[in-house]
Amino acid sequence: MNPLEGEIMVIDKPLGWSSFHVVKKLRSALVSRLRHAGIKKIKVGHAGTLDPLATGVMIVCSGKATKRIDELQSGVKEYIATIALGATTPSFDLETEIDATYPTDHITRELALEALGRFRGRIEQVPPAYSACKVDGHRAYKMARTGQEVELKPKILVIDELELLSFKPTELEVRVVCSKGTYIRALARDIGTALGSGAHLTALRRTRVGSHTIEEALPPDRAADIILTAPMEVTGENGETIQVAPLLPRKTEESDSPLRHRADILTFAQRNNTRHPAEAATEEEITEE
Repeated sequence: MNPLEGEIMVIDKPLGWSSFHVVKKLRSALVSRLRHAGIKKIKVGHAGTLDPLATGVMIVCSGKATKRIDELQSGVKEYIATIALGATTPSFDLETEIDATYPTDHITRELALEALGRFRGRIEQVPPAYSACKVDGHRAYKMARTGQEVELKPKILVIDELELLSFKPTELEVRVVCSKGTYIRALARDIGTALGSGAHLTALRRTRVGSHTIEEALPPDRAADIILTAPMEVTGENGETIQVAPLLPRKTEESDSPLRHRADILTFAQRNNTRHPAEAATEEEITEE
């Protein structure tokens, strides 16, 4: 492992974690290890945000590999999404409370297949107000969470594949293969409208980004432990190769501690049943110094 020359790490992002949280955790492990070689700073960034209430493939780059972030995040994405029909929420997922209900008795498998067909190919999509898009220099989700009005312009994107995996009149499970910039929450909203009902996401898992799949992805805690213990070398200021001594892996009891797995965002139902001290992490720039 040579984090300064550049490493590409494929992570399975946990439910409730922000993308920034994942980057921060891996960067912390890298800084802890590199400090022993006299190196205090390293670039670490992610190749595409994944919503806190989604799980799955997230690519994290270090060192010179951060120059490949634009290339990596432009890769085709694949998702498995569970869509609840008959109700909407302001965030289009479980972060916020249901704000309206709709009939579902008229929804058949045939109607669902016809509706999905409308969203294949090149489409226009208005991003969710609860998103990292910027409005007059401010993150839309910050504005939405404080009750401010958020108006976002539609974007052109491409849905390569949209497959119905399972059907109930009140729930769809779909597989989506799409271009960069697609919001699956917004797709769920639009599918609900196309069905003459309402809809919101109840689960989302990203299974592929470009050539990187969920099968090769590691939980962030496991990736951090590998960073701390795997053979590592860096190039010194004079071009010499420096072997970086390993650090002791974290103890098992620490790995199992809820504090290591705290969520940044809880669902509306969890927040109303569980007292949770964590505040939502802020999504900042893609690359952290």
